[in-house]
Amino acid sequence: MDELLALAVAAAKEAGALVAQRRAEAPVEVSATKSSPTDVVTASDTAAERLIRQRIEDARPDDAFLGEEGGSATGHSGVRWVVDPIDGTVNYLYGIPEYAVSIAAECDGEVTVGVVHNPVSGETWTACRGMGAWLGERPVRVGGLDDPAYALVATGFNYDVRTRTRQGEQVARLLPLVRDIRRIGSAALDLCALATGRVDAYVEQGLKPWDFAAGGLVAREAGARVGGFGGSAASEDLVVATSPDLWEGFQNVLREAGFEPA
Repeated sequence: MDELLALAVAAAKEAGALVAQRRAEAPVEVSATKSSPTDVVTASDTAAERLIRQRIEDARPDDAFLGEEGGSATGHSGVRWVVDPIDGTVNYLYGIPEYAVSIAAECDGEVTVGVVHNPVSGETWTACRGMGAWLGERPVRVGGLDDPAYALVATGFNYDVRTRTRQGEQVARLLPLVRDIRRIGSAALDLCALATGRVDAYVEQGLKPWDFAAGGLVAREAGARVGGFGGSAASEDLVVATSPDLWEGFQNVLREAGFEPA
């Protein structure tokens, strides 16, 4: 895990420096769209993913690779890298300093190493399975809140109009049941915020593996429970993360707000 972590940290920081420099040197333009006209890709996304993939291939040519921007490769080492080169591309496009490079390494299908790097703040979260979570050199831990009425909740919205309309209705019902809602625009940073005690809970629907692989490990290793409803695993259907003491109460208010799938 030390080797994988060192490679992930180096690649994330190099890619972060690349995208930050590109943004400082020239206006950012949309180069493509994905799920909807508002779900954008910039040239920096693809350049950063190419850089990360190249660094991994140079160091570990037998590993598999899955990237948000279409980069993929099969491997036979038992290790697969799951990469989001810019998590929070719309923030990046607008110059909002809340975006991150997210890199996770799976070993035999289980996320073992996670790195989330914010190029603007310089903050880097790291985690290895069974070894805790860190912000830089400082260990991080989720808060101990147990009452959802006082929970500061992070969430996000899908780019599909019909889906985000439903999500808006759910969040409107959730808002009176919690302290407040935060919508930062990066799932990876939301999960790291939970790990660091900056929010108390996180919920989002429609995430892809690269959105929550690294941040989810950071949250779990910081003591959070991460999953779906009940004992189900986190998935595209739903990702929920809270401290263990808050889990059941927050699940109840999510059901009351209509988050549970039919």
